[in-house]
Amino acid sequence: MKYILAIDQGTTSSRSIVFAKGGQIAGVAQKEFRQQFPKPGWVEHDAEEIWATQSGTITEALAQGNVRASDIAAIGITNQRETVVLWDRATGKPLANAIVWQDRRTVGFCDRLRADGRAAMIRRKTGLVIDAYFSASKLRWLLDNVPGARRRAEKGELAFGTIDTWIVWKLTGGRVHVTDPSNASRTMLFNINTGAWDPELLKLFNVPASVLPDVRSSSEVYGTATEVIPGVPIAGIAGDQQAALFGQACTKPGMVKNTYGTGCFMLMNTGTKPVFSRNKLLTTVAWRIGGRTEFALEGSIFIAGAVVQYLRDSLGIIKSSADVEALALSVPDNGGVYFVPAFVGLGAPHWDSSARGAIVGLTRGSNAGHIARAALESICYQVSDVLLAMQADSSIRLKELRVDGGAVVNNLLMQFQADMLGRPVVRPKVAETTALGAAYLAGLAVGFYKNREEIAANWSLDRVFKPKAKAAGRRSLDEGWRKALERSRGWVKD
Repeated sequence: MKYILAIDQGTTSSRSIVFAKGGQIAGVAQKEFRQQFPKPGWVEHDAEEIWATQSGTITEALAQGNVRASDIAAIGITNQRETVVLWDRATGKPLANAIVWQDRRTVGFCDRLRADGRAAMIRRKTGLVIDAYFSASKLRWLLDNVPGARRRAEKGELAFGTIDTWIVWKLTGGRVHVTDPSNASRTMLFNINTGAWDPELLKLFNVPASVLPDVRSSSEVYGTATEVIPGVPIAGIAGDQQAALFGQACTKPGMVKNTYGTGCFMLMNTGTKPVFSRNKLLTTVAWRIGGRTEFALEGSIFIAGAVVQYLRDSLGIIKSSADVEALALSVPDNGGVYFVPAFVGLGAPHWDSSARGAIVGLTRGSNAGHIARAALESICYQVSDVLLAMQADSSIRLKELRVDGGAVVNNLLMQFQADMLGRPVVRPKVAETTALGAAYLAGLAVGFYKNREEIAANWSLDRVFKPKAKAAGRRSLDEGWRKALERSRGWVKD
């Protein structure tokens, strides 16, 4: 067997990638699916459409690489995290649309939890801040608002899962109901200290234990696929950001990666002990392999690549996402324009659900190029904010930032990121490190890879972006960002 199949189920598209042992891509396919916004602040996906697009890409990727199922040693799965699916165990049909991690409908409930003094207990057990971002309040909403859902859940008729769990269920024809600790640790129902679902949290969110999947390690054989690619073992699961950390070979404490996707996510490996943040970062499980759990500090930024989609789909100033770099380069600088993409509030380290998007500093001379440049720069400012918090928590000064995700092909973005950080930004040859991390975890489980050292040897450099900006220029830009940020905050009251 020559290959590993990585299933990479993201927020806006489903992808499948066939990797050879050295990390080379033998076949790849991608399909976008609908983003549904039934009310302001609500974001939903059709879970059946997710499965249809994902299963379609598996077939396409194999065909593109002229690869047979018998050539595949294992399947690794990585996924958008926190998104909630609730389905009927007997029929496998979802009871409602999936509620996406970006969705804000449960902000009011989360505010009440904070007001009731629950924040310290939840942080201590889960490593998370109270926010509508995480799965627990979304699952509670479904149980309370889908007719008959709570009654049926209590009778054991329903199953809950994040997207990894849903994909495994569909691949195995409903025979396997599992997740891994990296995904479980994002639900706000999982105790990262005990490594198990927490009875006190289940009671607080009014979630019956019967709906929960089994929590298995991130690298083991969970079962064998019976659908689409029958006979192939499913052997690796990790949430997208933890998978990227593994794919970037950040397997030693202090190593950091940042993924530029729909959102932006920076993770630092902190080893076998959780580091609890004093600066509003998240403590999360990185992975569990062979009974050994490792942790990470994480800064989650809700809107990164999605701001480019906004320029394309809502403002219409670019035809494709790839056009944004040329448009931004049509002007020498941002012209004093700042874009705060707080469309669904602000994530780490600000955690302000009342913030909303803002474009400030406009003059009659401002044009589409300035707005495009400000949009790209907004991604880098947010990443810099997270890095400062991460260095304060860990007492580790970052030597370099390893980057991945679709947006890293944008050289302007990467150079500006290096300028704002004052640190080298390192881009690997294989930018698809999220999918690669899932492939590596699956390959470890079936002996396709001997150990982590063999995996780390696969990592190879494409380009280093060294900081060019002077300190005074960096400070001036940062001051402008701070002013813009302040104007976006407290915009709505839920």
